[in-house]
Amino acid sequence: MSCIYTIETMEERQLIEGCRRGDSRARRALYELHASAMMSVCLRYVGNSDTARDLLHDGFVKLFTKIHSYSGRGSFNGWMRRIFVTTALEHLRRGRAWQRALGAEELEFQALESDVSPFEQLTADDLFASIARLPTKYRIVFNMYAIEEYPHIEIARELGISENTVRSQYARARQMLQKMLKESMNQ
Repeated sequence: MSCIYTIETMEERQLIEGCRRGDSRARRALYELHASAMMSVCLRYVGNSDTARDLLHDGFVKLFTKIHSYSGRGSFNGWMRRIFVTTALEHLRRGRAWQRALGAEELEFQALESDVSPFEQLTADDLFASIARLPTKYRIVFNMYAIEEYPHIEIARELGISENTVRSQYARARQMLQKMLKESMNQ
């Protein structure tokens, strides 16, 4: 099975080629085209807009540095998103947020109700606000699996934890989210 060239538009293709040539106008245009979406990615991982802006900048520096390695196979958006997710994860590892995150989370999880019903009416804003309130480890795993669609095994490799831990943390994150959303709907 061969991969198909899947860049969305001719304009985006031209911008990528301009970036490869070092054209600052192409870089600016590509930044403006994708900055908002990549800011959302960064914000979902770090939960702090100042830090997310720093990661946005770092991610674009990496993107422009590595743009020569984009082969045109598969989605440019997926390739770019991976750069920003990796940038956010590297930041969290450097800040030791990942290692410090567990303690209180385990106690908080034990207090959760295990039988929470699914929600039929939910806005994206409600969901993303609740995701931002998840403890760090759960937020990272939830984002990678539910939003970025990484498989469990790849999340485990990226985070240096077992696949079973990924599955457990994802399940706990879902339960916490359900509880948060249920509480906010009851208010």
